[in-house]
Amino acid sequence: MAATLEREIKLCFRDAQEARQAILATGATPLRGRRLQEDYLLDTHDDLLRQRRCVLRVRLECGKTLLTFKGPVQNSPMKLREELETVVGDGLLLMHVLEELGFHVWFRYEKYREEFAHEDVTIAIDETPVGTFVEIEGGEQGIRRMAEALARKPSDYLTDSYRGLYVKHCEQRGLPLADMLFEDS
Repeated sequence: MAATLEREIKLCFRDAQEARQAILATGATPLRGRRLQEDYLLDTHDDLLRQRRCVLRVRLECGKTLLTFKGPVQNSPMKLREELETVVGDGLLLMHVLEELGFHVWFRYEKYREEFAHEDVTIAIDETPVGTFVEIEGGEQGIRRMAEALARKPSDYLTDSYRGLYVKHCEQRGLPLADMLFEDS
């Protein structure tokens, strides 16, 4: 099995409507409709994965479960890291197995995601409890072209994870850190 390199950036938008209009104006086509994603980050009790700057994530959405391992972020003007991902049949059973193996959930976050496709990139609108972001994933040139089509420049690129953006949001507002969940969760 070959490792996959994930390359992406995030761009901040005022709201989902503004983002959707901008994306559709580029000629992108809808790929997947808006749905809730519930993400669970797991680690060992001695934080082995975080010490290695890696992530183990379980994502639940629309009755489907994805298990994802992400390696350390590599030096790049865009977020670049190894990503291994597979669909799992039973998310609750998977969580139980991981707990039995010594993993625990250390951070949860939610977002509503809607996806579009254009040439070699996938564009997602992510509505999170801390703002609306457009995530562009694919080849480096395709990401740059799409960012330019959205009237954004490299200085607008965000390469933080959603947890990193959440931590900054809380620090700027003097809020305590907790899970990044919508109020009605």
